[in-house]
Amino acid sequence: MADSDCIAGSNVPVFRPSSFQPHPRLRGGHVQTLAAFFHPRRITLPQAERRLIEVEAGVPLLCQCYWQPNRQALTLIVVHGLEGSSESQYMVGVARYGLAAGMNVILMNQRNCGGMDHCAPTLYNSSRSADVAAVAKNIVDSNGIPGFVLVGFSMGGNLVLKLAGEWGGNAPAQFRGVAAVCPAINLAAGADALHEPANRIYEYYFLLQLFRRFRRKARLFPASFDVARLRGVRSLRDFDDRITAYYCGFAGADDYYARAAAANVISQIARPALVIHAVNDPFVRLLPETKRAILANPHIMYVETKDGGHCAFLGERDGDPAYDGHWAEREIAEFAKQFL
Repeated sequence: MADSDCIAGSNVPVFRPSSFQPHPRLRGGHVQTLAAFFHPRRITLPQAERRLIEVEAGVPLLCQCYWQPNRQALTLIVVHGLEGSSESQYMVGVARYGLAAGMNVILMNQRNCGGMDHCAPTLYNSSRSADVAAVAKNIVDSNGIPGFVLVGFSMGGNLVLKLAGEWGGNAPAQFRGVAAVCPAINLAAGADALHEPANRIYEYYFLLQLFRRFRRKARLFPASFDVARLRGVRSLRDFDDRITAYYCGFAGADDYYARAAAANVISQIARPALVIHAVNDPFVRLLPETKRAILANPHIMYVETKDGGHCAFLGERDGDPAYDGHWAEREIAEFAKQFL
């Protein structure tokens, strides 16, 4: 029996996801998640064009741009998750599959990420869908590409779905579709899940990285950031309340989670969308009302697997030498092929 359930609306173009079969020695949400994080991969990509794109006055983002010989090709714009970057394994993996399929691939670093902490006294967060829109506009305007697909993982999945919902029926003509893997679109539920005892290893990791980044920002911009605000922070919710919300214009963590969640606009997505979610994702939660909204939108293809963990989906190889078992990355490329 297939290990995934697919529900597609009548407006979704021809795309049928393959069944995800987890690797027999890598079963379970934690096993999948940790194996994907610690398992090294050797992926060789061509030389990227480093492009700085200003998303607001004085705030540049670094994009790693991989072009086909003829740049007039469908383009994937890919956004990483919390404390990731354009060098994250899933980002590089998507780039490999996209390039092999004849697409351009733009790996977008969020603010501060990819070695850009020194560029501006601002912080990245889950509400900044406008940054993704600015990158897409720059790529379209400067290269005249005929179409693009937004792709996001975890926090990046929230950003691209949020933007697609905000655009609704008024999206740029070049916008073809959006794909999200384990999107963190119910932010409060995800933050609370991270604080559960079984998930503290992930929360400790994120907090370690976030603390390091914030201290680095405070050294670079001492007039803008105060490290004393880190005192007493013991959870991601604490960090978002004391740091993210405070420095990014929200009243607190609850206000930030409520306003930044793509769940608010998921029903407004009006272009083909692919949402991949594993039931055993350790800390990304889809609330029942959010899942109902996803299933009610005829433009969204929702693929739910029993296994896969968080942004992992390590499967059995099927004899294809180009397939390394990272199922979700391949599915994104297959989804995007329909727009070539």
